[in-house]
Amino acid sequence: MIMTYKKSWSEESRAGAVQGVPIAFGYMPVALTFGLIAATTGLTFIEAVMMSIVVFAGAAQYMALTMIALQSSAAEIVFSTFVVNLRHVLMSASIKERADHSSKTMRALYGFFLTDEVFAVASVKEAPIKAPYILGVGVVAYSSWVVFTGVGFYAGAILPDVMQESMGIALYALFIALLIPSVKSQGASVMVLAVLGGGFHLILQQWLSTGWAIMGATILAVCVYEGIDQMRRVSNDK
Repeated sequence: MIMTYKKSWSEESRAGAVQGVPIAFGYMPVALTFGLIAATTGLTFIEAVMMSIVVFAGAAQYMALTMIALQSSAAEIVFSTFVVNLRHVLMSASIKERADHSSKTMRALYGFFLTDEVFAVASVKEAPIKAPYILGVGVVAYSSWVVFTGVGFYAGAILPDVMQESMGIALYALFIALLIPSVKSQGASVMVLAVLGGGFHLILQQWLSTGWAIMGATILAVCVYEGIDQMRRVSNDK
């Protein structure tokens, strides 16, 4: 008979925390830049940090800053954030299938910390994944994001105005950094989606505000791509 050692809650959470350290280091420059841009956009320190505390989604927060700078409505910002973060529903469902049984409260708690990077680290762990392990990964990543948002906000005070203004390019660098790895792993499909989204946005922004144009372009790009892909599959089956 083979005896299996069952890790305690503290051991699982510590193991997760260790795995979360590389994510924390990766978040540092992005969170610093977010805090800096938030300051130049006109947010207060409390508003910038609270956004990181409550939202905890890098791409959505950067997009929200852009929309705030363009004076988009609250409805546009909230709905855009919702659309951008829809993928978290799929990630949460995937983790739930492989995670150990836990209460609804616990699932909701670790679901909040489930960013792309936390999901990637947790999902490669052998099932069943323990809730404290996911929490350990997530809390370390979350702490880095929130803390360095605040540091970045005040870092702007010691930087020249020209450098602060030039940091706005980080927004575009972030989205390029998110796009390139996806193109490498998924191939042409991601590039097609990006081109479709950009094309639809150029058209829609002629009549709609920036927020609604972004949302409309995202939805249209996905619908058109899925339609083309479905027709291709039907054609191949014939």
